[in-house]
Amino acid sequence: MTTTGNAFVHHDERSGTWTVSGHPEILAALSDPATFSSNVPRLVGGDAGDDDGNLVQMDPPGHRKLRTLVSHAFTPKVVAGLEPRIAALTTELLDDMDGDVELVSQLAHPLPVIVIAELLGVPASDRALFRKWADVLIAGDAEFTAKDEDGAQKQRFEKLARDVQPMVEYLIRHAHERRAEPRHDLLTALVQAEVDGERLTDGQLVNFATLLLFAGHITTTLLLGNTVLCLDEHPEQAARIRADRSLLPGAIEESLRLRSPFTVLARVTNTEVELGGQVIPADQMVLLRVRTANLDPRVFARPDEFDPARDPNPHLSFGRGIHFCLGAPLARLEGRIALNLLLDRFPVLRTDPADPPVPLPSPNMTGVASLPLRTAY
Repeated sequence: MTTTGNAFVHHDERSGTWTVSGHPEILAALSDPATFSSNVPRLVGGDAGDDDGNLVQMDPPGHRKLRTLVSHAFTPKVVAGLEPRIAALTTELLDDMDGDVELVSQLAHPLPVIVIAELLGVPASDRALFRKWADVLIAGDAEFTAKDEDGAQKQRFEKLARDVQPMVEYLIRHAHERRAEPRHDLLTALVQAEVDGERLTDGQLVNFATLLLFAGHITTTLLLGNTVLCLDEHPEQAARIRADRSLLPGAIEESLRLRSPFTVLARVTNTEVELGGQVIPADQMVLLRVRTANLDPRVFARPDEFDPARDPNPHLSFGRGIHFCLGAPLARLEGRIALNLLLDRFPVLRTDPADPPVPLPSPNMTGVASLPLRTAY
């Protein structure tokens, strides 16, 4: 691999991408959407515009309008109101456990799937479909390149589009049902919402629901597994948190910092820009390595240390600026409730060397696909 630049901003000539790994540099990029555009598909063979409803790939002013609309579903009051239901669902899932636990399949995966499905108004009988589609979206995750000379990247995008087509058709069908017979759910709210006097298109509805499924669900799944792993690796901290649950939110934030669920954010430059002492030309793909930035010693003292009392903890795992994760409050709430109930239920939560965790097979995410746990001494 041939690279040019410095420790925090450099160019990979093989892939044609720029990598940014420093915390201040990434913060600067995330704070300047006019220069660092989220419309990445324009460089990698896609065709995303500001009207497609995919918030992750939208720039102002379209992004602001749509985010304002959908943010009403995630106000602090709405999220807080979900706490009793999340606690009840977690308790139901825990009651189904018998003996040792496989955390991902028994709790970390199904809990956020059920929460998202209920928010959207999906029938309980169809939850398994949402779980399957979430797995399809994970499997389609791969590193970006700005030089798709053999067409492999384009083929991956086309395959992913085919694989998610059943989900697209399912969501459109339910959107049409909500137009005919409104209900008290998020899909109905989106169907009835207006942006500048216009209703959302089927494509916008599907893109937002897909984003909610992928980001809202996967973030919580990985957060739960990663926090349990951090506690397993630091039993002295786990004992403190069991004794004083006020430390748990700090432990969640430290796990987010050390094991960022999404390790990289992609941007493209609209104009030439200087970042970290390097000049990046226009129309370049820039990969923001969030997980590396969360270990930047210029910002975090003892960056490799798991410290639940770390304050401040300005990690970038939920992004910053206009694209700060819309579902972050929900993910934090689900994590806090589920982990508290796990600690209440089981006196021991430790990994077993004979049955180790299975890492998630994704280059852009940190987490486990399977996490067997011992629940007794």
